[in-house]
Amino acid sequence: MTHAVTVVVADDHAVVRAGIVHIFGAADGFDVVGEADTAAAALAMVAALQPAVVVLDISMPDAPGTSVIPDIRRASPRTRVLVLSMYDDAEYIAESVRAGAHGYVRKDTAATDLRNAVATVLRGERSFPPFREREHKAVNLTARERQVLARVAAGRMTKEIAAELAISPRTVETYRENIARKIGIATVAGLTRYAIEHRISGE
Repeated sequence: MTHAVTVVVADDHAVVRAGIVHIFGAADGFDVVGEADTAAAALAMVAALQPAVVVLDISMPDAPGTSVIPDIRRASPRTRVLVLSMYDDAEYIAESVRAGAHGYVRKDTAATDLRNAVATVLRGERSFPPFREREHKAVNLTARERQVLARVAAGRMTKEIAAELAISPRTVETYRENIARKIGIATVAGLTRYAIEHRISGE
């Protein structure tokens, strides 16, 4: 017997929540086990219910949805976090990535696309939309530079990257400088955006 995918829906607008609940209810294999209208309530509900997925509005009345993502992941490590937003700006997507989200969908996405995004993150993959503008073309990065960039985009600190790759912190900084020079981006948000746009993996 196949178990239904348990979902918590967190959005402060009742109409939006109802619409998302309907999307999951209209398809087999999903079970919406809870609804929340604040970031704090979403965290408490995820901690208590341990759902497979939480669909989390990026703008909640008590705090940005992204601000509770690290706490959600600590409270329920197996839960996949899918950020819901009205915007597809690079900054919002990059913020979600840094916070630890597994995916990002617009509120006007089609029902099928929302369910597909859930399926994608449940497979252990990330699901993020293309950015509205692509300002930086792909450049030739070395394998090590790609490894460093992927970890910077994932929110790792220099010492963490150094430990994971068995190199010195100073060497990590040198790689970051080389990456910034090659692609013309120095900020973490910009590097995160570039990594997502060009599907940079840490392998």
